[in-house]
Amino acid sequence: MSDEIVFYTNPMSRGRIARWMLEEVGQPYRTEILGFDGAMKSDDYKLVNPMGKVPTIVHGKAVVTECAAICAYLADAFPSAGLAPDTTARADYYRWMFFAAGPIESAVTNRALGFEVPAGRERMAGYGTFGDVMNTLEMALRSNPYIAGEKFTAADVYVGSQVGWGLQFGSIEKRPIFEQYFGRLALREAYQRAAEKDDAAVAMLQKAG
Repeated sequence: MSDEIVFYTNPMSRGRIARWMLEEVGQPYRTEILGFDGAMKSDDYKLVNPMGKVPTIVHGKAVVTECAAICAYLADAFPSAGLAPDTTARADYYRWMFFAAGPIESAVTNRALGFEVPAGRERMAGYGTFGDVMNTLEMALRSNPYIAGEKFTAADVYVGSQVGWGLQFGSIEKRPIFEQYFGRLALREAYQRAAEKDDAAVAMLQKAG
């Protein structure tokens, strides 16, 4: 598919995950920065994403929301970037990408909001406990340098973003294995380009405000 990619985002949002993925893919894209209380909630944008949230990408006729879905979609749409394993070897790739989208996201958000699952009700939460999630993530990173094996994939963009933010803001425990993992990812040129672009966009918004 050769159609233009339009990237709707705000640099102070989860859109930073999608930006990193777009930089890894290496295809040209156009960025539309939306304000949280303005364009993001406009009727026009809600025709693109009814949730009125970012990120969203539009690629030709395809509209993709949700960061994990954006990462998976872009890896498949541009296979030459080599960001997804062969279709016969995707078990760990899918497992850990969606572990981050489900249990990690839920556990970290609940903890940040001060919500603790009541004792004896862990099965209702899906993720069990925050400690269960941290221990499982550590286990996943013990054997290989990347979340799905020896090679960097789109799953590392998503999982690594969760880990990096968590370490920065204290919502994920600062275990050595997490710090080592994110340290490897932060050296990637695509990650650094994405961070520079988003940081510049933050500065621009602050100056305008």
